[in-house]
Amino acid sequence: MAQVNPYLTFDGNCEEAFNFYKSVFGGEFPYIGRFKDMPPMEGCPEMPASEGEKIMHVSLPISKETILMGSDSSEAFGQANVAGNNFSISINADNQEEADKLFNGLSAGGKVTMPMDKTFWGAYFGMFTDKFGINWMVNHDEVQK
Repeated sequence: MAQVNPYLTFDGNCEEAFNFYKSVFGGEFPYIGRFKDMPPMEGCPEMPASEGEKIMHVSLPISKETILMGSDSSEAFGQANVAGNNFSISINADNQEEADKLFNGLSAGGKVTMPMDKTFWGAYFGMFTDKFGINWMVNHDEVQK
């Protein structure tokens, strides 16, 4: 069964925010990646050096069932951070078929911003805004941890 988690987007202060959340919830970051760690992507502009230290993805388990996740927005990808619209619902599916079913069902009538595809970080992943204006991320970890 799919797992649902909050995904928060920040305007350059994601690391500060997640260090604060870590001080409250405890625990450790199983992963923290920066935009400079991304490989070049065909069709995308080169990442400006000023964006490189920003957080591409961070996760903080806060319970057995819940992981708080986040990133900084990046103007290099045309993503402006808008207060009140700076979060997504992230679904972690058990398999690729479930990921496709959830992605296709929930994105119907909405706007796909990143089609489901394999990623450099070892996941099958996609993003969209549904027809009600809610941002979603669907993920299946191809490489089991």
